[in-house]
Amino acid sequence: MSLTRFSVPPLHTVTRSLAAVAMGREAPDLVITGARVLSTYTERVLVEREVWVKSGRIAAVKPAGAFKRARGSTVERFDARGGIVAPGLVDPHLHIESSMMTACAYAEPALLNGTTTIFCDSHEIGNVCDARGIEWMLEDARRAPLSIFLTVPSTVPATGPDFETAGGDLTPAKIGRLFDRWPEAVALGEKMDFVQVALGDARSHAVLAEALRRGRPVSGHIYGREFVAAGAASGVSDTHEAIDREISDDFLENGVWVFLRGGPPTTPWNSLPQAIKAVTELGASPKRVCVCTDDRDADDLFIFGLDWVTRSAIEAGIRPTTAWSMGSLHPATRFGMDGDIGGLAPARRADIVLLDDAYKPQCTWYGGELVVRNRRITPVLDRALSRRYRYPRAAYQTVKLPKSPVLTPELPSGPVVANVIRTALPGIILLHDQVRMEPRPDEGWPELLGRLGLCFVTVVERHGKSGNVAHGLLRDFGLREGAVASSVGHDAHNIILAGHNERDMQTALAEVGRMRGGVCVVRSGRVVAKVALPVAGLISDKRATAVAAETTRLKRAWKAAGCTLPYMGFNLIPLAVIPEIRITDKGLVTVPGMKILPLFAPA
Repeated sequence: MSLTRFSVPPLHTVTRSLAAVAMGREAPDLVITGARVLSTYTERVLVEREVWVKSGRIAAVKPAGAFKRARGSTVERFDARGGIVAPGLVDPHLHIESSMMTACAYAEPALLNGTTTIFCDSHEIGNVCDARGIEWMLEDARRAPLSIFLTVPSTVPATGPDFETAGGDLTPAKIGRLFDRWPEAVALGEKMDFVQVALGDARSHAVLAEALRRGRPVSGHIYGREFVAAGAASGVSDTHEAIDREISDDFLENGVWVFLRGGPPTTPWNSLPQAIKAVTELGASPKRVCVCTDDRDADDLFIFGLDWVTRSAIEAGIRPTTAWSMGSLHPATRFGMDGDIGGLAPARRADIVLLDDAYKPQCTWYGGELVVRNRRITPVLDRALSRRYRYPRAAYQTVKLPKSPVLTPELPSGPVVANVIRTALPGIILLHDQVRMEPRPDEGWPELLGRLGLCFVTVVERHGKSGNVAHGLLRDFGLREGAVASSVGHDAHNIILAGHNERDMQTALAEVGRMRGGVCVVRSGRVVAKVALPVAGLISDKRATAVAAETTRLKRAWKAAGCTLPYMGFNLIPLAVIPEIRITDKGLVTVPGMKILPLFAPA
């Protein structure tokens, strides 16, 4: 990390000093006293303790009052006033790009929520900018006042060139080079093409081999109990896609770590309440269970951080000390880093959180440096957040739209059966409906869409390759008028639009192009809300608070337009690895059948 203020020396260089402090021969740099200590090792809360910190690491945890300040001592003391001191949280699976901010910006809400280490899968920028985009993100992460590790994107493009056009193509050789060049690359990211893995696809298994031959863990992405054993047999050893107690239990019995994904209840990301029942109802041990955030909107990240997920586990029936361990020691253990992070013990990094009795973070120390005090960032962190990494010019030139695309299909001249995408909350799975259409002589698209309760959904290729435009129809999306558009169309990140007429959809597409990427809402030909994402069409280059404020305004306009899916769920409509039907720039795709369907078939 280039921010020297937050750097912690390697353990082998400071063991003599740490031992000297622990024995009382040297003074610590910091003493946090008057605390209860949450031990993730024994899952107890130890009363009347103090923590001694030296060179950004913990030297000892002692009984309260053990440190005696010498006259003239410069040792810093912090009185926890009876609060609970716990290890910083470790998020084992997330996508920084989903928050629509840079890694440097992401550090602010993370630290406010007591998260000091994250493992991110940057497959989003990889899908747009290939390996160079991932390396930009790694440079960004090195500048961030946060411990950031990469799980190398494994499935770019997610479904291969037959089913979508992406900007990147991460071959096994490129993935191997990322492992070898970057020490922060510690695991293989979620293997999204789980059907191809189960069916023995050669490229999929070649990617797995790059991680396995280097002894790296492999993250999974599996929907359907019938795929669990094949995934585990292929080397997959963790998953964040356990959506209910049965499949969660299957994963655990097959030796797969389960990351319980907790998200705001109105989003598709809140699978924890059901998946955790493998522990609370079926009696599975939580020793290989973690909690994670996966995806977060910028504004939600400030409210629904990993600390909130941990408290959700408590509300679901997990003991508080176990729940905090699931958010700290368990993820650290999963990635083989429990000797450095995840607990308060000698030699560990002094990544420390002060909690109130409701397990809400009040203060955060990162490498022994106080970066959050009384729920506010400190001046030292504010200065660090103001010196963010600047992405290169090429990162701002990724939205290349085709000329004069037609965004709505021709009206059928006679009876047809339409293959329609039906949304259903929480929004991860989309349903395949077949709707008979028979336009009346006096009907145009407005009347027909209104009568059938549909709207248009269109995907426009934006990488400057094919110029593809695919048309579809959406049911139960709720959009009453106008149009919405986003350049964050998982995972190839082409432009996805929904609307009721060509004019408003063209206005939305033009605005996305003008912003060089972003999300917008259009009503009556006018843009009423937007978030500009000029870095790879995915990320804002502003501070986290600014991105969060823009996101809140966008959400209000999105809801006012009647959209039933949150926009992050809308962005999943092109993700052709989740059942039952999707739309990419190549057309309608069935999952897991992986067939391209026409929009209209003869009646």
